[in-house]
Amino acid sequence: MTGLQKKLESNMGMLIFGILLVSSLGGLAQILPSLAQPSLSAPAEGIAPHPPLELAGREIYIRESCNLCHTQHVRPLLAEVKRHGPASQAGEFVYERPFLWGSKRTGPDLHRVGGKYSDEWHRIHMLNPRAVVPGSIMPAYPWLASARPDAEEIQKRMRALQTLGHPYSDADIAAAPKALEGKTEMDAIIAYLQSLGVSGKRGDSQ
Repeated sequence: MTGLQKKLESNMGMLIFGILLVSSLGGLAQILPSLAQPSLSAPAEGIAPHPPLELAGREIYIRESCNLCHTQHVRPLLAEVKRHGPASQAGEFVYERPFLWGSKRTGPDLHRVGGKYSDEWHRIHMLNPRAVVPGSIMPAYPWLASARPDAEEIQKRMRALQTLGHPYSDADIAAAPKALEGKTEMDAIIAYLQSLGVSGKRGDSQ
């Protein structure tokens, strides 16, 4: 045991400082290289911010804690790629705030679920999961069929994301209430699910 090690272990203040110093250096060694790689901060081809209905669905997805059981990150492992589709890429998450990668897979990963099932399948699944997936332990969400998304809250969310660099125009934000008119929370979350992992297919829905 060296003299320095003895000092560190006998002096609580020095020990804490040493731990913080080493942890900080390790963190910087991981973070700084990524800041110099444009591929990690530039959107992948076809990736755009969520239009109002999808954004409302994303907020509902978070509110209902769907991210606690479902990940949204297909790892580059053969078994995962075979089951869920191509491995997730950094550029696909540029406009995802907060990230919903997750780590617990009580249910399947959803990053490539967009277009895999019809809207009607999703609607039945949300109302009664066991009607389409026998043995499912997922709870039902019948209240989404009648609840309405809050257009004012979505506009506030879009303004906040605009300040963070998401390319929403003032016209996009002003048009949000019209985009949500007559829609239910069920419509919103289905629109969000159908957007997952689907690049360049949002068209002019903003």
